[in-house]
Amino acid sequence: MKILVISHMYPSTFNEVAGIFVHEQVNALVKQGCEVKVISPVPWAPFPINRMSAKWKAYSQIPFQSSWEGIEVYYPRYLAFPRAVLFASSGQWMYRGIARLADRIHQGFPFDLIHAHVALPDGYAAMRLKEKYQKPVVVTIHGQDLQVTLHRNARCKKALMKVFAQADRIIVVSTKLKRIAQAEFRHEEKVIVINNGIDPEKLRSGVDSLTFSHSERETILSVSNLVASKGIDLNLIAISKLIEKHPKLKYVVVGDGPEMKILVELASNLGLTNHVEFLGRLSHESVMKYVAVADIFSLPSWREGFGVVYLEAMAHGKPIIACRGEGIADVIEHGKTGLLVKPRDVDSLVEALDFLLSYPEEAQAMGEQTRKLVLENYTWEKNAERMIEIYEEVLTEC
Repeated sequence: MKILVISHMYPSTFNEVAGIFVHEQVNALVKQGCEVKVISPVPWAPFPINRMSAKWKAYSQIPFQSSWEGIEVYYPRYLAFPRAVLFASSGQWMYRGIARLADRIHQGFPFDLIHAHVALPDGYAAMRLKEKYQKPVVVTIHGQDLQVTLHRNARCKKALMKVFAQADRIIVVSTKLKRIAQAEFRHEEKVIVINNGIDPEKLRSGVDSLTFSHSERETILSVSNLVASKGIDLNLIAISKLIEKHPKLKYVVVGDGPEMKILVELASNLGLTNHVEFLGRLSHESVMKYVAVADIFSLPSWREGFGVVYLEAMAHGKPIIACRGEGIADVIEHGKTGLLVKPRDVDSLVEALDFLLSYPEEAQAMGEQTRKLVLENYTWEKNAERMIEIYEEVLTEC
């Protein structure tokens, strides 16, 4: 089975961990016998656009073609505008940017099916390719389409409606997203939940080169893009309320983003400078080292489609804290395989953190249950098995 994957979220020289979950799924599909090529469109950044910011400069330096763990990946350019200007038309622009490349790939790699990650712009571009090649299209929605893009404006919603109507299957990574999809777009028969997974072979237990001593501190860890919805500020406020009772607390934040400066200032204003460490963006391998030695993983994100990093922490046997009603709630049974707190509620978060810190034996037992649950049920191998079943269903129908 030959699969063409279209995903602007994919590791590159710009960001080696961006879209790593898409790459992990592709890897698992290849291991189970699929042949896969990836088109990962990149915003076109000629001079002087490449001087606007470090991000746009990095876009301009991404090579046209590369290989990630043996997966052939192409990075064609397409017209995209800063700050999501004219985003409703982004699928059309992406299609124009990849059409010739798709022709060239198809000549030597006559793909059977197109799998796009996110509906807009990637799924829209895939829809146009479906019209041209008469190949079925599967679209995976990870969260942004239904939590942000849907609410941008009427034109964005109309573009999403087209994708939902034309795609042969819509895969959502959590029950939360399925509820939204069916409420907004119907097509109940097309929408299927397939949770993301982890690769047990890439979990790291090494603690070399870490900058904090696990034996001396009670360590809370967060790993995320630093945007407001991730709830890092809530963790900081909660920790400030717990320092007197738990003076050895250390909070380690891995990730980067537009909220970095605000969060550093907040930590300082709360008097947490000696208790908080912002590490910035790290490689996946380094992230796993920090996960391995943390005591608690806390990410009270209140806009989360799923969140693979929760699974990775759970697979390391860590008790985790997440928000009720979010995607990861598919996996967590409150009080048994994690703690679910009220969204944007500091008191609820303080209570959860205090419990895990005050009762380490119960926290450890919870972590062990989560580890077993994830390793038995939420791997990329199992994810790929289910995805291949969907591919076969779609190809049989066509």
